[in-house]
Amino acid sequence: MKLARLPDGSPEVFRTLQGEGPSMGCPAVFLRLSLCNLHCVWCDTPFTWNWEGTPWPHLDERKFSKSDYIIEKTPAELTATLESASRPGDRLVITGGEPLLQQSELSALVTLLSPNFSAIEIETNGTQLPLPALDSHIAQYNVSPKLANSQNAPELRIQEKAMKFFATCERAFFKFVVVSKSDLKEVEELQQRFEIPASRILLMPEGRSAEALAKSRSWLAQECLDHGYRLTDRLHVQLWGDERAK
Repeated sequence: MKLARLPDGSPEVFRTLQGEGPSMGCPAVFLRLSLCNLHCVWCDTPFTWNWEGTPWPHLDERKFSKSDYIIEKTPAELTATLESASRPGDRLVITGGEPLLQQSELSALVTLLSPNFSAIEIETNGTQLPLPALDSHIAQYNVSPKLANSQNAPELRIQEKAMKFFATCERAFFKFVVVSKSDLKEVEELQQRFEIPASRILLMPEGRSAEALAKSRSWLAQECLDHGYRLTDRLHVQLWGDERAK
């Protein structure tokens, strides 16, 4: 499996509180995979995809060395790492990058895990259709379809079959990263197009600092009240700032 590599050479596995979405605040072990099929200009994990020599723009204007930021582990090796990092009752959150690009390996991994984890969550951009062998182990999908503010082309960021699957899956919650009020029209259009219940839609302000998040939080809260959506903050940013493995 291709995983995000920390500066000390270890895979990015860490215990923390889930910072976003419907399980925000729950103790969890995070596993960050590398590779992504989308390239958001505001992405807070560009080291999982924005390699040297690639053409994709990013607000940070930095490219990363693939060899310095990817580490490979087998599912068996990773199982031992995850279980040593966890405590009974923790959730496992598989994030990225885009985790569903490595579904075969993930299927093998989740079948090896002990029942110590109370639930397994996958954070996904909603473009990949989960395989049945993996889906049967997943308690929650945190689906974050990308809006035009990500600067990904519409035909890349919205995939009909995958979106329809998640829209009809009661274990899937939709988290939209909102930059400005104009993004709300696009959220409403996607809600109507895929018939997503408002109760499973969360709006999250874009930002990698407490100050940036604060600028959007108040007006975004009112939009949630007006539309029947849920508001999610970025708890980890509020607690620890823009730090890796937090």
